[in-house]
Amino acid sequence: MPVFRRSSRCEATNCVEVATVSEGAILRNSTTPDTRLAFDAASWRGFIAGVAAGEFDLR
Repeated sequence: MPVFRRSSRCEATNCVEVATVSEGAILRNSTTPDTRLAFDAASWRGFIAGVAAGEFDLR
């Protein structure tokens, strides 16, 4: 069973949660925990690199 962590930006009950697994990562919304997005390890590393580089920053 994956262990999910909540985003540090979570302010209420509608939060992003992530679990790292050997295959990559799983994301879910805390209000709909049965709906999940799974990423393989390469895709997850690419997403994290994009976040660190500011690729998704609102302008």
